[in-house]
Amino acid sequence: MPLRDGWIYDLVNRYWLRNDVKFRHMRWPILEVFDFGSFEGIDVNNRVVVDVGAYVGDSAVYFVLKGARKVIAIEPHPGAFAEMLDNIKLNNLENVIIPINAGLASKPGKICIENVDASNTFAIYHRPGDCPNTVPAVTLGELISRFGIDPNDAVLKMDCEGCEFDVILNDYGSVRLFSEVVFEYHSYATNRSVIELINTMGKDFNCQLMNEKFYKKYFGSYSRDQLGLIRCVRRR
Repeated sequence: MPLRDGWIYDLVNRYWLRNDVKFRHMRWPILEVFDFGSFEGIDVNNRVVVDVGAYVGDSAVYFVLKGARKVIAIEPHPGAFAEMLDNIKLNNLENVIIPINAGLASKPGKICIENVDASNTFAIYHRPGDCPNTVPAVTLGELISRFGIDPNDAVLKMDCEGCEFDVILNDYGSVRLFSEVVFEYHSYATNRSVIELINTMGKDFNCQLMNEKFYKKYFGSYSRDQLGLIRCVRRR
């Protein structure tokens, strides 16, 4: 059974395993979440999480293990979404994680899926638009209504390679309803300043940078103006 960072590959059942957590393929974001602590310090216990950019379900599974009572997992890329369905089933979490094959945007429409496979999509911003390969664009308001989410008791996590600018700047009325918002910002991909996001979120939230050592170690070619993780907690 080959080992990778403590993960064991089960040659018979063909999945990676550690501490009863299973993933069909070992992807870099799995190590980010489970080994490097990307989302440590976020309080999801007994709360609903809207997980935007859920990829193959790595963060969704993590949030459930941290006590989330439900995770709405949004992933636009069909290949990554299919792998997420497999990983949800492997971990027997069909009753806790609700997978949605869509992209988050500030208004309804379509998300144009770039021509990349599941192994590369986690670094791609799939933008609103029309092209031969699309999935629906969903809004926070639609998700809140469809799933009966109480944003006062919910966490919004966004790691969507750029959609955070569209959603925070153009649908802030919905964003501000959440008690906690955690987002990775991608100024390098959008040519927008993170200061725009900080100034907008600062109207109602106290925000701070997270996991600085990780970004310096693994993404040292990017400055903190270009890429980072921010946690915002709504002021009472």
